[in-house]
Amino acid sequence: MRTNRRAKNLEKTHEGAPAAIINAERQLRRSVMSCLLFEREFYEDGEEIAGRIRKLAEAVDPVIVAQIADEARNSMNLRHVPLLLLDVLTRTGAGRADHLVASAIATTIRRADEMAEFIAIYTGGGDRRLAKKGHGRQFSAQMRRGLALAFRQFDDYQLAKYDRDGKVKLKDVLRIVRPKPLNDDEASRWKMAREGQLPAPDTWEVALSGGANKKETFERLLRERKLGYLALLRNLRNMVNANVDSDLVREAILLRKGAARVLPFRYIGAARAVPQLEPWLDKALLADLSEMHPFVGKTIILVDVSGSMDWALSAKSDLKRIDAAAALASIFPGEVRVFSFSNGVVEVPPRRGMAGIDAIIRSQPHGGTYLGGAVKYANALVGDRLVVISDEQTADRVPDPVAKFAYMINVASNRNGVGYGRWTHIDGFSENVFRFMREFESTE
Repeated sequence: MRTNRRAKNLEKTHEGAPAAIINAERQLRRSVMSCLLFEREFYEDGEEIAGRIRKLAEAVDPVIVAQIADEARNSMNLRHVPLLLLDVLTRTGAGRADHLVASAIATTIRRADEMAEFIAIYTGGGDRRLAKKGHGRQFSAQMRRGLALAFRQFDDYQLAKYDRDGKVKLKDVLRIVRPKPLNDDEASRWKMAREGQLPAPDTWEVALSGGANKKETFERLLRERKLGYLALLRNLRNMVNANVDSDLVREAILLRKGAARVLPFRYIGAARAVPQLEPWLDKALLADLSEMHPFVGKTIILVDVSGSMDWALSAKSDLKRIDAAAALASIFPGEVRVFSFSNGVVEVPPRRGMAGIDAIIRSQPHGGTYLGGAVKYANALVGDRLVVISDEQTADRVPDPVAKFAYMINVASNRNGVGYGRWTHIDGFSENVFRFMREFESTE
């Protein structure tokens, strides 16, 4: 019997095609960068994904884990999965002389309520999904130091706005962390926070819960530019129903104050909620495109519209992975030919913004995933780069790309994928994936 045989690759995608064998760091990245924590995806349960992220993070160098947490929060604009990585880091990075844990906490936490969310994850927060052996441990000095540094980022308004009535409150964070104020202002602010005496923030939630008129409240906040952009998009239907001045609403949409942290697919949800405002939402979405320098040459884009991409991003959302993929394709900067793929390959008019998104989603039935056939088709075309946006769960073997630059953008958290080797693999559904591509090409 021969023993000198090449080992078979037993890793498969969920659709049965051979998957790439990758190291723990790459596995962690693909599980994290498109993850809405604890939300079920088409093939995998949310708790299963979270458990895999924990296990992988424990196996990866703590310095890399800190970098991935930072990128997930500050580049991919994810909120909860970075906190899960920080939780693992408090154990794997403990005792380091470089204060890695404290630094990672301070740079990853960007909203005041994330401090309490982090402690809830660290302790289990009363949630069985987070309960884990060893969570009864003491709060480390590095954890306290990191949270103290994070605390200093927030003023009275931010602390009051995000002092949520959850399992862990802002006063609990202060009790655990015990930060030492550097001046009288900090001492006064933290004393008020500890005693629940911070001035009520001027937000739409506070105003409406106090009985204020909805129309007058939204119009005042819009005039004073005090409404965050995500809050604006989520409240457009409320504003329309309350007969808020349409000129104020349109102006706020186009102003895009705070839009840098809003993921592209959010505009789709807003347009579906208030179709009459789609022209202005379309302009706001396309502003992302106008701010990016076009790629040189011709680009072929393949967008996965299979059934698995038709799964909701979260249990409370009607937005889907296919929306995230189509939104990215519709704002790609440069000369493009766009194709959708499922059971077959269909060329789509290279429209921009909402028109492009609709064209991609409606281009063909959402059935099986034959990425291999789509890449073979694209390889026969002339292009300087090939961009695939998919969950990588194909049923057929994927050939190597022939374009000079070939990117596989993964928009899901499935354990296995195919876009490695000759592919430049990118995880995430933020427009920052394009900035990564530009940096990569500038070094070639």
